[in-house]
Amino acid sequence: MIDAHLPILVLIPLFLGAVLVPAVGMSRRSLAYPTALLSLAATLGLAWRQLVVVMDSGTIRYRVAGWEPPYGIELYVDLLSAFVVLIIAVIAMLVVVYAGSAVKREIPGQEVGFFSVMLIMLIGLNGMVLTGDLFNLYVFFEVSSLSGYALMAVGGRKAPVAAFRYLILGTVGASCYLMGVGYLYVLTGSLNMMDVASLAPQLSENPAFLISAVLMVVGLGLKMALFPMHLWLPDAYTYASSTATAIIAPVMTKVSAYVLIRMLYFVYGMERLETVIPLGSVITWLGLTGVVVGSIMAIAQKDAKRMLAYSSVAQVAYIGVGIGLGTPLALVGALLHVMNHAAMKCCLFLVTGSVFRQTGSTRLDSFNGIGRRMPLTFLGFTVAALAMVGIPPTNGFFSKWYLVLGGLQKDAWAVVIVVVFSGLLTGAYFFRLLARIYTKPTDGQVETTAIGEPPPAMVAPVLLLAAMLLLLGLFNHWVVGNIIEPALPAALTERFSQAGF
Repeated sequence: MIDAHLPILVLIPLFLGAVLVPAVGMSRRSLAYPTALLSLAATLGLAWRQLVVVMDSGTIRYRVAGWEPPYGIELYVDLLSAFVVLIIAVIAMLVVVYAGSAVKREIPGQEVGFFSVMLIMLIGLNGMVLTGDLFNLYVFFEVSSLSGYALMAVGGRKAPVAAFRYLILGTVGASCYLMGVGYLYVLTGSLNMMDVASLAPQLSENPAFLISAVLMVVGLGLKMALFPMHLWLPDAYTYASSTATAIIAPVMTKVSAYVLIRMLYFVYGMERLETVIPLGSVITWLGLTGVVVGSIMAIAQKDAKRMLAYSSVAQVAYIGVGIGLGTPLALVGALLHVMNHAAMKCCLFLVTGSVFRQTGSTRLDSFNGIGRRMPLTFLGFTVAALAMVGIPPTNGFFSKWYLVLGGLQKDAWAVVIVVVFSGLLTGAYFFRLLARIYTKPTDGQVETTAIGEPPPAMVAPVLLLAAMLLLLGLFNHWVVGNIIEPALPAALTERFSQAGF
């Protein structure tokens, strides 16, 4: 009986935490952290249970307050949404464990507000994944965005300006999404995703239907920082506090990528759109351009956080390539990279936060020889860097491998060449940084004087994430075979099966 209510139960600990953290924090600030931790531990347990139930019993459709769709709001949990909710929960849990010491040091006196706003952001992100209602998704879109702006604004002196720029572009993106919803509502008279999907075949050549799809791509592309709609990202990730970046970078853009996949493949039907406008080809070429530009810009940076920010532009672009290609293997690569990049980038940003705590800087100069002073922390960093480059058996290799196979499946040789070549570009900036970390400084370089490892609560999440990167690589076949492939849209897999793939 409880299993049928899991979609709403996953959200309840986050709601309670968002209310209780400021309530207990007003009387004793030190209680804010354990309250947030308990809230996320409960969410993680429920998210795991939800995935198990969906794998065993199939999709859960939860009608909020008992109202029948399409008039009522429905929460819809299939393998794909349950998978993404679990990714959010795991990353958030590890970041909060890390944040206990980091937040006190980096943004002292603001712990209560930080944890409360972070929980509100997670409510919005989980709601975007779980809802089956187009307008309800917009509401959660705004909840996650507004709280994300607030988190980003708390950091260095330039953080508020970067957050304001993100707010402006984010508002444009949300407006585009909402206009797309408006066109669909006028055409179908419904906001329920499944209801709209059932009516979509009759509308595939309607200009308003096509305009709504383009608006959706622009709005969600801005949110996921798909090139060239990424301009808000480098400053936002660089100037926000390290802990804020460690939660926003892994999950915010990935949830938007999930929503784009949901819209294009489960609501509109990419194959129907492609018969009229080359939307997939446009997304693919934007993704390929983003991979190259993001990688080159990362090579040019002198600050580790900014380097990782431009690296995120390139990595999100990989997901865009998979979405645009639209073959089963390419979509497997895109969904696998949603999970893989979330874990890789979370690990890397947590390490930069640790370096900032120990040295007061994230400039690449502050990494000189630091690997010998913080060996456990940089063991995690090294594994994550190798995963980003795509060295087997780390998880990063396999998502790129599926993208290459997806390119071959569609004879898209440009995809194959760019994905392979981009690994060399990624290696250029990560191996350069690893050389700084582990080699003795040469004449003219100053060795960093970090006092040693940060507290265990900051080291443990980094090592756990590093272990995850290896395990997700080693057990990649199980994840793909049991979660991702069954989650693909049936129409897509049938079409390619009939074509002999």
